[in-house]
Amino acid sequence: MLMPKRVKFRRAQRGRMTGKAYRGSSVDFGDFGLKALEPAWITSRQIEACRISLSRKMKRDGKVWIRIFPDKPVSKKPLETRMGKGKGAPEFWVAVIKPGRVLFEVSGVTKEIAHEALQQCAYKLPIKTKIVSRPDYEG
Repeated sequence: MLMPKRVKFRRAQRGRMTGKAYRGSSVDFGDFGLKALEPAWITSRQIEACRISLSRKMKRDGKVWIRIFPDKPVSKKPLETRMGKGKGAPEFWVAVIKPGRVLFEVSGVTKEIAHEALQQCAYKLPIKTKIVSRPDYEG
């Protein structure tokens, strides 16, 4: 399960997900990438499910880059608890995703296998995505 080794603050405010992602919006490491088209919180479990499906589909050929990391704690109060008495304990970790962000990248496999693998990965995410390729890719 992905989560930070240590953090400066235990709890975080929810924040807003307005605007587009300018950083991390191009395919820099692999040949193909999965780009987000909507804003969302993506949990560490969803990222892990994608990683497993990518490595299984590619049969451990090629390389996978995970371009997002869940560094935001989401806290929840226990069920049937009265209001007040402070903020709840951190329940899970999320990565804040803005439209345009490249989430995963793959290389070292054929175009067809890369598309199939990234499509399988997209099914596991709660947002609309599109498959993009490196601008200088010839394959």
